[in-house]
Amino acid sequence: MAPKLPLHHPVEQSSTASAGGQASAHAAPPRGLMRWLLTTNHKEIGSLYLIFSLTMFFIGGVFALVVRAELFQPGLQLVVPEFFNQMTTMHGLIMVFGAIMPAFVGLANWMVPLQIGAPDMALPRLNNFSFWLLPVAFTLLLSTLLMPGGGPNFGWTFYAPLSTTYAPPSTTFFILSLHIAGVSSILGAINIIATILNLRAPGMRLMDMPLFCWTWLITAFLLIAVMPVLAGAVTMMLMDINFGTSFFNAAGGGDPVLFQHLFWFFGHPEVYIMILPAFGIVSAIIPTFSRKRLFGYASMVYATASIAILSFLVWAHHMFTVGLPLAAELFFMYTTMLIAVPTGVKVFNWIATMFRGSISFEPPMLFALAFVVQFTIGGFSGLMLAISPADFQYHDTYFVVAHFHYVLVPGALFAILAAAYYWLPKWTGHYPNVKLAQWHFWLSVIGVNLTFFPMHFSGLAGMPRRIPDYALQFADFNVASSLGAFLFGASQLLFVILIIKCVRGGEKAPAKAWEGAEDLEWSVPSPAPLHTFEHPPTFHRQGE
Repeated sequence: MAPKLPLHHPVEQSSTASAGGQASAHAAPPRGLMRWLLTTNHKEIGSLYLIFSLTMFFIGGVFALVVRAELFQPGLQLVVPEFFNQMTTMHGLIMVFGAIMPAFVGLANWMVPLQIGAPDMALPRLNNFSFWLLPVAFTLLLSTLLMPGGGPNFGWTFYAPLSTTYAPPSTTFFILSLHIAGVSSILGAINIIATILNLRAPGMRLMDMPLFCWTWLITAFLLIAVMPVLAGAVTMMLMDINFGTSFFNAAGGGDPVLFQHLFWFFGHPEVYIMILPAFGIVSAIIPTFSRKRLFGYASMVYATASIAILSFLVWAHHMFTVGLPLAAELFFMYTTMLIAVPTGVKVFNWIATMFRGSISFEPPMLFALAFVVQFTIGGFSGLMLAISPADFQYHDTYFVVAHFHYVLVPGALFAILAAAYYWLPKWTGHYPNVKLAQWHFWLSVIGVNLTFFPMHFSGLAGMPRRIPDYALQFADFNVASSLGAFLFGASQLLFVILIIKCVRGGEKAPAKAWEGAEDLEWSVPSPAPLHTFEHPPTFHRQGE
């Protein structure tokens, strides 16, 4: 029998009653630029992360539109192949490290202290430092496009020897930017772990936390485990480029396949770093708008932990074509199939939560439902790729591009958009404009599917990844994908307009903005005051 999620009842003076007057107990924050440079408040740092993420999302999106414009029809149209390669590389790097990951960290900064009844993050100054590393890292990364030889041109996976022997001189700066971004991720993860383990409200056990906190606790451990592996790999690249070593150079006794092992030992847990927090978001939204408690809370926690553990055992499914021994191919094929089981548990629990619920289709629920349906499509194509003999056909084709974009765009990105719509009333004190949100949703869904669904077929027909020109047989698929990409990109401008309108005004939101919401953040006023929970709220479990 699925355990019931707890109801939260803060004591009179702990949150709702005292939160409005808490700001008066503190000195007024400095104004202007210094306020944002020096802030240690988790809400302001969360906002900085989210604004930075949105900025990177549009920069990375422009790079993607350059790629899709070039591929609109056969032949070389707009850019030379060298610049095309730089655009594909920078698009991937910025979207993964600059848009998706910082957005989830921003949501964690904003919401984890509110959801566990903490006054702030455990390490506020470290929090400030970990954010401000990111603008430095990505300014450095973007500046490589202006350096002699141009920016990185070897794909976001930066395989050696392309990234060591044949790379432009700016690769050293690319490596430095990755190191800085990695330090930021590790510091942020340490902060989240320290906050969750030490600052929960009195009476709140780990198994009482909302799923979003659980998914971020597990994600933070993943970050600490795998970011040093990436740091080691790029340091070995640095040595090969500048100091004459041969870690990945076959001519000097090294092995390029070693780089792939190192990269994917980081890279596959990284995939789950970008999707586990999304699971937590959807696990908050679906029960709220189904007016039911989440079905199978404990099984969701265990499934999340299982996915994290199994993510360390599947990395070489990206490498079936490099000449792995048969035993290794079988091992990685079966472990990859196995990871579908806890993921399937989550999808089943979301559907069971909605079953016979009193569902309403507010904007957060629309994006959450789109997430469930389309992330499942990405999961199914992932199972196809898990089958080693079949992967020899799919490998390095547009089928793979379609697969991971279904996981990351209608998966991770839609979950972030759902979270923004869900928590905007708590952040701004106003409801988002429903009509504008519905336009944003439907244009996004149509754009995403028009962009990425045809890629399954162009990939099955044999179109390779990362090529600036292609045979005429792929033309129709690419026309559809390019039109969809521009539609999706343009529709995101509606989201920016909606956020600005929501910040400036709109329908006032009460403390409990959504009828079915039960977590602790809905006990504080909307908008949430700068300082909350100075006196820890008392947590009461259901039935106590």
